[in-house]
Amino acid sequence: MTTPFDLHGKTAIVTGANTGIGQAIALSLAQAGADIAAVGRTPAQDTVDQVRALGRQADIISADLSTIEPVQRVLDETLEKLGALDILVNNAGIIRRADSVDFTEEDWDAVIDTNLKTTFFLCQAAGRHMLAQGAGKIINIASLLSFQGGIRVPSYTASKSGVAGLTKLLANEWAARGVNVNAIAPGYIATNNTAALQADETRNRQIQERIPAGRWGDPADIGGAAVFLASSAADYIHGHTLAVDGGWLAR
Repeated sequence: MTTPFDLHGKTAIVTGANTGIGQAIALSLAQAGADIAAVGRTPAQDTVDQVRALGRQADIISADLSTIEPVQRVLDETLEKLGALDILVNNAGIIRRADSVDFTEEDWDAVIDTNLKTTFFLCQAAGRHMLAQGAGKIINIASLLSFQGGIRVPSYTASKSGVAGLTKLLANEWAARGVNVNAIAPGYIATNNTAALQADETRNRQIQERIPAGRWGDPADIGGAAVFLASSAADYIHGHTLAVDGGWLAR
């Protein structure tokens, strides 16, 4: 018996799929039935092994997404190895921290290139394929800083604000042609990237007190949202950035 969330017969590209949120998204999509192309600079062998253990197909596609050079190759290898492309999850991203008065052009360009430029050109490449087949789901990973300013992360805030805007623009162009473009804005998620914050007793307490749910998010919380947006249950959702934040933005 199928459900609106059934992804059997679908193939997904997930970037940054080796750990944390990216891995959780890949596994959640696989649990719902999708085959996975796990893309990243670091080979996502553990993710691929877990996906295959679920009975789904999976392949590693090595690519340094700090430039757009590998974009078309990522698409071509996915189609060659897995035979289809139905879902794209743009999860790969980086962050650099410094006071704005000291922020360097190098750090600005590195973050914008990875988080925004490559995201757009992956959307473009996947979009061409999806438009030709008349269907597809694109999910960009935004941030709470798509809504808020933050501090000491000017290029990250600019990039993630750009991701939210880009998501709306592509939805405006592609919604009537069968391609859904949406985004997820994760809140504070317990991953290796946030280990230092979790280990800081004072900061950890402040964060949890600020979250109405009273806890850090689990990567699987983001995975569930990705399954929803990738599924037919979300066919009439276009250009939306879904905050999965335990209520942080409601506070």
